[in-house]
Amino acid sequence: MNTTAFSMNTPVAAIVIVYSLLLALASLITAIRNRSMGMILLVGFAVLEVAVLVQAGIMIAAVVGGQGPAEKGTLYGYLAGQAVIPPAGVFLALAERSRWGPAILAVAGFAIAVMTGRLLQIWQGLP
Repeated sequence: MNTTAFSMNTPVAAIVIVYSLLLALASLITAIRNRSMGMILLVGFAVLEVAVLVQAGIMIAAVVGGQGPAEKGTLYGYLAGQAVIPPAGVFLALAERSRWGPAILAVAGFAIAVMTGRLLQIWQGLP
């Protein structure tokens, strides 16, 4: 494994983790305040989706370049799962116009942070 490619991915992963946790917190506050999802959360999760796709592109390019873990199936599974979570969360939050819509987004944001951390572990070859 080339550590240069790994170090190039670490800042993107850190941005995704911090940003998704901030969105999860904002969504949780919105849910606690008994509000439905607003445009700010919608745009925030759209930006999160772009960040997740950029991260996936970087990781796929590194794998094509010969870096990454020996087990690629798990890596690709996590990347695909991550790409689905923000749009699915927004879709469900739009369908649920009560306080539970933002609660769904809080779970989605937290899930992205956890999955990104797990992607870094997979990349390093940790079980």
